[in-house]
Formats: sequence, C-alpha cells, structure tokens
Amino acid sequence: MIEYLVLISCIGFLASMVPGPHRKYAAIIGWVFIVAFLFFDLPEYFSESNFLYPIMAALSVPFLVITVRYLLDENNTVMHLTRAAAVAFLIYAPFAYLSVAGNWLILSVVNEVLWLLQIFNYPVHLEAWNIIAQNGYRVEIILACTGIQSIAIMLGVAAAVPTTLRQKISAFLIVAPTIYILNLFRNVFVIMAYTGQWFPYWTEIAGNGEIGYESFFWAHNVIAEMLALVALIIIAFGLFTLIPQLGTFADDLYQLYYGEVIRELDLIRRKWHHQPGAEAAIVQDPGTDEPEPPET
Repeated sequence: MIEYLVLISCIGFLASMVPGPHRKYAAIIGWVFIVAFLFFDLPEYFSESNFLYPIMAALSVPFLVITVRYLLDENNTVMHLTRAAAVAFLIYAPFAYLSVAGNWLILSVVNEVLWLLQIFNYPVHLEAWNIIAQNGYRVEIILACTGIQSIAIMLGVAAAVPTTLRQKISAFLIVAPTIYILNLFRNVFVIMAYTGQWFPYWTEIAGNGEIGYESFFWAHNVIAEMLALVALIIIAFGLFTLIPQLGTFADDLYQLYYGEVIRELDLIRRKWHHQPGAEAAIVQDPGTDEPEPPET
C-alpha cells in the first residue's frame, strides 16, 4: 500500500512538469499522496521509537493546506517548490522501483561500509548480502541507508530555480559525493554503536522490547539524525552560495508559509475573542484585588 502511495505521488509530481492546465492538479495529487505516505508509515516509526517523522507528519497537514491553496492560484513560488519535489522523485524513482538499480546501490554501500569497518579494525561478518552482524546483533542495510533520499532532495532543491550548466555540475559535486561519503560513516557509526552496545541507556524512552535496541535508538534515531541535519544545513548553505537565487527562493517560501500560519493563528485568536462570553471570561472580577489562595 505504502509503495503505491509513493508511486502515485511520483507520477503526480512528474506530470506537473509537463506544460498544460493540468499542472496544478497534478502537483496537488503529488503533495496529497506524499503526506498520506507519511501517515501510513507512522506505525513503523513508532515501533522504532522514532518521533522525528511523526512530528513531520503532523506538520505536513497545515503545509498541505497552504500548498494546495497556492497551487490552485498557480503561485510561482509553490510551483517551483513542486518542481524541486519532481526532480527529487525523478532521481529517487529508479533506485526505488527498479530492483537492479536499488540492489546495486545497497550492495555498493555494504561493501564500502565493510571496508571502512576493516580500516577501523572492527570485526563484523555478513549474515546475508545486506545484513552486517557482530556480537549477536544484526543491522540490515536497506535503500534508506544509502543516502539516496537526501541526495535526491538536495539536488531537487538545487533544481528549484533556473541555473547554468556550470552551476548544475557544481551543485551535483557539492551534494552527491558529500552526502554519500558522510552516509557511509553514519552507517559505520550506527553499526559499531549498536553491535558494541555503546548506549544502553533509558530503556523507558529508547526501548522497543528488543534486547539492546537502546543503543540503536540513540545512535541511529538521535545522534545520526542530528548530525545529518547539521550536514544538510551546511550543504544547503553551500548551494545558496553557489546559486544565489536559491536564497531568494528560500526567503519567499519562508515568508509565504510563515505568513499564512501567522494569519491563521491571528484569525483563530480574533474569532475566540469575539465569542459570546469570551471577554467576560478573561476580565478580572472588579471586586477582588488579589487572587484567591489555592485550596488544600
């Protein structure tokens, strides 16, 4: 089911790149189904005690409402954002839907991670072509562990605005090799931390019932996620330096979405203040100078 949601979203985004009056509707389909994907994937994230993506899913609802509203108005900024998503899907789709390409990428990451672990003199063994094990703990390398999603997203961002051929090549060299190499070290860190049980702390927060899962939680869901976020911010800064139009684009996005959220909150506040009895509820009783002490 989840795979079909992503596929429909991909088709919608790609169709939005074809000129014609259908573009805004195709873009809406793309955004609706990618948000649906986030919600359908929630059980997996909760089973992994991963709360970052559930938060993203919750925030995606107001984002979707605002995006659909501006797509119907054919807003250029939101159409450029949709173009970024379309390019990202165009890069990601071959690895996600062609098993030959996806398995090749996974195998490449497995071999390079094993090579790095040997350099660090950390002994592991392969239980299967993509499962690395040590001390009775096993880590499976899947497509999400290859960094292709982050590479696709950042290259999509770089393609959101018109660029020269030189800028396109430079953007690719800034994004793809950097993320790929950093992701290899991320995998090495997670494997060593989990199989070596570096962080067996706070089971009530990090545990999911599996023995030793706490180390995976802290290494993969917290430390690696935070470092990846920092790395993506630095890479984005490099892209903004290389392509100054991206800075303007990012500022336009911020002003649009932040402005919409502020307007909606202000509208809710105004409606609440004009409800019957609302003013009386917030006006202090003129007969009391000090608040009553709490009852014991």
